[in-house]
Amino acid sequence: MEAPPLTQQDGSAVLSDLAKAVGRFAENDGDCITAIPELTLHRRSATTEPVHCIYGFGVGITVSGKKRVALGEEVFDYCAGQSLLTTLDLPVVTHVTQASSAKPFLGLMLRLDSRAIVQAAAEMALPQPSRDCSYRAMSLGDLDPTLLGTVTRLVELLAEPRLIPQIAPLLQQEIVVRLLAGRHGPQLQRLVAVGSPGQQVAQSMAWLKMNFTRPVLADDLAASVHMSPSTFRQHFRAVAGMSPMQYLKQLRLQEARQLMLNQGIDAGTAGIRVGYESASQFSREYARLFGAPPLRDIKRMREAA
Repeated sequence: MEAPPLTQQDGSAVLSDLAKAVGRFAENDGDCITAIPELTLHRRSATTEPVHCIYGFGVGITVSGKKRVALGEEVFDYCAGQSLLTTLDLPVVTHVTQASSAKPFLGLMLRLDSRAIVQAAAEMALPQPSRDCSYRAMSLGDLDPTLLGTVTRLVELLAEPRLIPQIAPLLQQEIVVRLLAGRHGPQLQRLVAVGSPGQQVAQSMAWLKMNFTRPVLADDLAASVHMSPSTFRQHFRAVAGMSPMQYLKQLRLQEARQLMLNQGIDAGTAGIRVGYESASQFSREYARLFGAPPLRDIKRMREAA
């Protein structure tokens, strides 16, 4: 006999349990790396300023409070019980929009493995996504209580470190299966569909991430996946929320920022290392993205640290 469906009240209880679990292990503000390599926990006791970063393949869950993520011109606001699935490496701007010391923002990020997605999708008898359902590399949705319950068990497993190697993979496999069976399923299926435009764009983005310091032409990228330049740009923008050259530019500028911040490299050298030939163009595009020229921006970040 099938179990009765979970009610909204059940969902609130599960979310409360997840908040307690995250709060137990993320006791202080910041990002908490856990004994489960794919899982990080996050806590903020106040709203934060927008931060540029790269979101990788994974699912982020807001447990309490609210968060905003901007991808190009598209904005995602998600609150407790909602998840943001990212299926490709995407440059975003993100900040916490609701948090206080009495009720801090709590969230988690679980990195996903594309091989596990492919294997699970092949074993499941899933209906094919509608052709009318466009593939997006980032999607927002509510999580059903059953999936939240599995995530809660994964976080609570941190209290039993000896059991993590045996049990964590099983829980992560269940999460993948439930994601595929849920509202994020069509996006994950389109990612792994062989020969689909989404997969071709994903291949191009992976190549750009590995070769962003090299001279790149959008037409060459289109030819590499056997698309016309106009069709390629259309599919790339539909998936990533920006053009191929905008994506390349953000990869370069974010890497240059990290080089200057973490290795003390000067702006001119950082610009050359990430593929710029003109120092003035590098400084101009850097200021346009981060709101200040390189030296002033790095000084501001170090003073805020």
